[in-house]
Order: sequence, then C-alpha cells, then structure tokens
Amino acid sequence: EDAREKQPAEGGGSLPGAPVPSLDARAVGLPAEPPQTRTPSREAEADFYCVKWIIWKGERTPVIMQSENGPCPLLAIMNILFLQWKASGVKLPPQKEVITAEELMAHLGDCILSTQPREPSEGLQLNFQQNINDTMTVLPKLSTGLDVNVRFTGVSDFEYTPECIVFDLLNVPLYHGWLVDPQSPEVMQAVGKLSYNQLVEKIITCKQASDSSLVSEGLVAEQFLESTASQLTYHGLCELTAAVREGELSVFFRNNHFSTMIKHKGHLYLLVTDQGFLQEERVVWESLHNVDGDSCFCDTNFHLSHAPGKEGATVAPLDHRLQQRQVDQDYMIALSLQQQQGQDPCVLSDLEFAHQLQQEEYHHHQQQQQQQQRQQQVPVQGRAQPGGRPAGERRQRQKPDLDCTLL
Repeated sequence: EDAREKQPAEGGGSLPGAPVPSLDARAVGLPAEPPQTRTPSREAEADFYCVKWIIWKGERTPVIMQSENGPCPLLAIMNILFLQWKASGVKLPPQKEVITAEELMAHLGDCILSTQPREPSEGLQLNFQQNINDTMTVLPKLSTGLDVNVRFTGVSDFEYTPECIVFDLLNVPLYHGWLVDPQSPEVMQAVGKLSYNQLVEKIITCKQASDSSLVSEGLVAEQFLESTASQLTYHGLCELTAAVREGELSVFFRNNHFSTMIKHKGHLYLLVTDQGFLQEERVVWESLHNVDGDSCFCDTNFHLSHAPGKEGATVAPLDHRLQQRQVDQDYMIALSLQQQQGQDPCVLSDLEFAHQLQQEEYHHHQQQQQQQQRQQQVPVQGRAQPGGRPAGERRQRQKPDLDCTLL
C-alpha cells in the first residue's frame, strides 16, 4: 500500500499562480489550486483537531493530527514545537484529546513572543517589533494555507515573502526538493535562477514569441514542470539528504503540502499526521527515500511498521517494490559513503548517473522476466496448478519486508 496516498494534500499551501490568467495550472504539470472558500460545515470541522500521543525520546508527546482539509502549515510548525518541547516549552495537559485552532494559535503566539532579544539594544528591539507586526499579519494564513514561491536552485531557496517570517522567528528550517538536475544543461539554461512564478511567466512569454529559440526554451521549461509535477527530483532528494542535519526537525514543502520532517541515521522521514492513523500507535513516521511516493511506515523509534491492509499485497507487486527499494537503498548508501569521504555534496552528477543506470538495468530485468513468464504460460494456457494458480506462474518465496532498512 502506498503510504504517500495516505497523506492529505489539500488545504496546506500553494505555489502562487502567475499574474497572467490564461495559463491553467494543469498546463504546467501542477495540481489545480484547492478552493479557498469553505462551507460553514467544513469550517466548523476545521476548528478542532485530534491529538495523538506518542512516546518520543522517553516522554509522552502530543502530535496534532490533520483532518481532510486542515491547516498543514500551522500543524507542521506546532508539531515541531511539541516534539522539541524541552527547547520550546510548549506542552499540553496529558489528558488532552482534542485541541482547537485558537489554542494552537495561542501556543504559537507565546513561542513567537518568547523570541524577544534579551539585549536592550534599541535597534534589535525595533527590528523585533517590526517582525512581530509582520507576523501578526501572516498568522491567520497559517490556518488557511501559505503561498510560497520556490526557487529551483537549492533546497532552502524560496523567494522571501512575509510568510517566511514565522519560520525565521521560530528558527524552523523550511526545505523543498524541487531542483533542476545539473546533468541537464538545456533545463538548467531554461530554468536558471528563476522562481516558480518567474518561470511560469517565462513559459507564457516564450510561447508567444516569434523567435524559435525562445519558443524552444519555453517548451523545455514547461516540460520540466510537467515531468516534475510531484515537486521532488532525485537531485533534490540528494541535496536535501546532504543539507538536513542529523536529528534536525524541519518543515518540508512538497505537492503544495507542508510536513514535519526529521533526519535519522542519514535517512529522511515525514511525520504521519493523517487522522486516519490516529489509533495506529506504531505508525508515526513515513520514509522519504525516493521521488515516486513509494514509502514505508515506521514507529516512533524508526522501526518498520505495517500499515493496515499492507499485508494483503500480492506477491508479485511486493517483489517488484522490494527490487525497486533495493535500487533506492543502494543509491542512498552510495550518497552516504560519498558524504563520509568528504566529497562536495553539491557535486552529485556521477552518483545520479549511476542511479539512472541502475534504474535502466532494473527495468530491463523486469521486461525480461515478464517476457519469460508470458512464454511459459502460452503452451499450458487454461491449465491450473493446485491452489488455483495458473500454470507457468510459480509462487515466489515471500521476502522479508525491507522497507525501512536502517544503515
């Protein structure tokens, strides 16, 4: 079962659209914006959030769960503050099972006010007061969704907007993994250092240009957005793994959604906040090890945990996923070794090329297997083996689930 499908993708954040209304979001490979207006019933439902209690670093710790269209920027930030309560001082009563948006905002406001500089310098105090004023304007957006404008040049590169002030004041890192592969010079040329908004504007301009070279460059840029509609690339995942510090809690932006992220023993994990997992004590983290959304669930200690219904997967897809994950794990092992050897984490082209070769070899092997199975089934079509399995299809021994092998 695909863990990624369990995470809600609505109501969290969005990439602001280009000012030219003629370009549909789907034309550049992005999901359509969720409607900003809510019905009264949905608004009422969004005022309350369930609290899931986990054991985190030996302490009973709350995790705020997300409803269908909950405010994921607010929840992602607040869950970080709860997970690092020793530093933030944010705690909930041990019997708390439901919390309101107003209570969450009150806790967040207290944390922001606690960042006031202790030095009596007039300049620092004036700067802090200005930041507080800017934050008060932004806070309501945390409950409805933030507009962020990524740049494709680095995992921490966003166009600075007033929305970013909250992350800065709380010292919460904000990351994304939507980067251009340096092995693609045409794409590098087309995208350059532009932000998402600027790139969309460029695509529109180039499509209307009479110069064929500009039209071609616009098509390359558009193809990049379409082919990376998941808003995560392998180069971005490499850079993300290298940039995030071990044990660091941060907010990860992808698919117009904000998630709480941590790095544990060199691997990235996202906090599972879907309300459907409220009663699943052993489902706390979700691995982030490839761009296809094929992930696994782990408990609070990052040990493999099966989600409900996952055991019901058929043998063949299970074997397919295990082989694919082995490729991903080999890739991440190589990345880890490269980092340990002190190589520049920004120069990962050879590593990514090796991963591409692994992928091609893997798909070629899959095609050969499928062709052999078809050849075996042709002469004995219609006959059945004991147990109801078609002739020529042998049941493979089920391998242990290696979803979350920790290196």
